Amino acid sequence: MFTLIKKLRAVTLLALFSTCALAQTPVYLDETKPIEERIEDALSRMTLEEKVAMCHAQSKFSSPGVPRLGIPENWTTDGPHGIRPEVLWDEWDQAAWTNDSCIAFPALTCLAASWSPEVSLLYGKSIGEEARYRNKNILLGPGVNIYRTPLNGRNFEYMGEDPYLASRMVVPYVQGVQANGVAACVKHFALNNQEIARHTVDVRVDDRVLYEIYLPAFKAAVQEGQAWSIMGAYNRYKGEWCCHNQYLLNDILRDEWQFDGVVVSDWGGVNDTRQSIYNGLDMEFGTWTDGLSEGISNAYDNYYLANPFLELLRSGEVKEEEVDKKVRNILRLAFRTTMDTKRPWGSFGTEEHALAARKIAQEGIVLLQNNNNVLPIDVNNTKKIAVVGENAIKMMTVGGGVARR
Repeated sequence: MFTLIKKLRAVTLLALFSTCALAQTPVYLDETKPIEERIEDALSRMTLEEKVAMCHAQSKFSSPGVPRLGIPENWTTDGPHGIRPEVLWDEWDQAAWTNDSCIAFPALTCLAASWSPEVSLLYGKSIGEEARYRNKNILLGPGVNIYRTPLNGRNFEYMGEDPYLASRMVVPYVQGVQANGVAACVKHFALNNQEIARHTVDVRVDDRVLYEIYLPAFKAAVQEGQAWSIMGAYNRYKGEWCCHNQYLLNDILRDEWQFDGVVVSDWGGVNDTRQSIYNGLDMEFGTWTDGLSEGISNAYDNYYLANPFLELLRSGEVKEEEVDKKVRNILRLAFRTTMDTKRPWGSFGTEEHALAARKIAQEGIVLLQNNNNVLPIDVNNTKKIAVVGENAIKMMTVGGGVARR
């Protein structure tokens, strides 16, 4: 009897080893294979539910991977001037970590004023290293919207009013960030040039103005910088919201420029399920402020590209190829970032980065000569200068909005 048991065990083990020998490592894990082949292999192993889950947020700043297949989550972070402190899972409030104080890099206005692609590359490399160290794989920047009015509250985080200068400065920034295995997410595409009524305004410009003034920096970021992600804007263009805009995202970005990266919504920039499905959006973030305001246990499942999308797919009203298009782009992002075993480790809050920030500031400083007392200051007799307002009572190093966090 004992001999029989040993023989049965031997046969079982032999069968097990034979099965293991026949089993092949999934192609998507084999970095020697072309990325497009790896994408198709991973996609073929995913359930419909897993595909849809990858198309929307799971927290304020992250989206799901596929744990069953070893595909990691995506973690975003504001830029473009520094890595945002960690926030609570469902809220904008900071998580009160004590080890997430980053280098405050100069505003992109200052960077553009340097007129130096070399300095822009240093900027991108340095902030990309900080994002990588904090395990973020999408940096929400740089911003390249054109200054249309000096009253735009976010001008400071864009690269100026000249389309050519912005297009020359954005390329090395993107390349520097992505050298760290972190996707630069160029924003806000497009025509996001004012803060007043930015969620409702419908921008009307003709194609010549669009192509000559408002698109050159985005085009350079995509075609020369090879940007891995783009963020849609809040506003509308020709009646359609920019985060799901057929003309901007499909006709221009995908078809004309051959963009193969991920289109990310601005936080709260999605407004319709069907337009999101067909008009070029891949990942939906921040649809409700705290992520729990829709009265269900997990409000993320109620996003436009979550359960409403899944129900349309299950019913056959929307073909599965539509979600596959989005997931291909998201998987391509993963293979370029989180699933690239050759990613550098990055560094954070270092002296090297502090010196880089100082160099960028020095290169971007513009000095004015007060020839013939043109400026309203008599430098020979002035002893004191009054500073009035917020800057007089507290230090504001990097402006307002998301860039000050």
